[in-house]
Amino acid sequence: MKVNAVLDKSYQPTDDEEFMNDRQVEYFREKLEQWKASLLSDSKDTIEGMQEGTRNIPDVADRASEETDRALELRTRDRQRKLVAKIDAALRRIEDGSYGYCEATGEPISLKRLDARPIATLSLEAQERHERKEKVHRDD
Repeated sequence: MKVNAVLDKSYQPTDDEEFMNDRQVEYFREKLEQWKASLLSDSKDTIEGMQEGTRNIPDVADRASEETDRALELRTRDRQRKLVAKIDAALRRIEDGSYGYCEATGEPISLKRLDARPIATLSLEAQERHERKEKVHRDD
């Protein structure tokens, strides 16, 4: 499903429209692609910064502090890498026409939820059920 709707910069999806019409699909596709581009740019900057920032620090405490900062940065980038994979999965769902529909119920995911979390795969109700079930199993 290739959609090439032209969007006004001020466009916001509304519940008054048909769910996942061409404009809504294009809105979310652009939102996901911009988010992905931003994450990849940040990742590239981090790699370049780490390559340039490698230096020999004689003070043990300073070196430990720098290593801690690097480890934190790498964990952040790893989370972002996983987020890019979820964005790619959402873009694939846009292509196959399943984007915006709950994986558990098949019902539409609210536009507010998709706008806040465009990689969402579950409706708010299904997500809450999933989290409650997960919590119950963790407590065992």
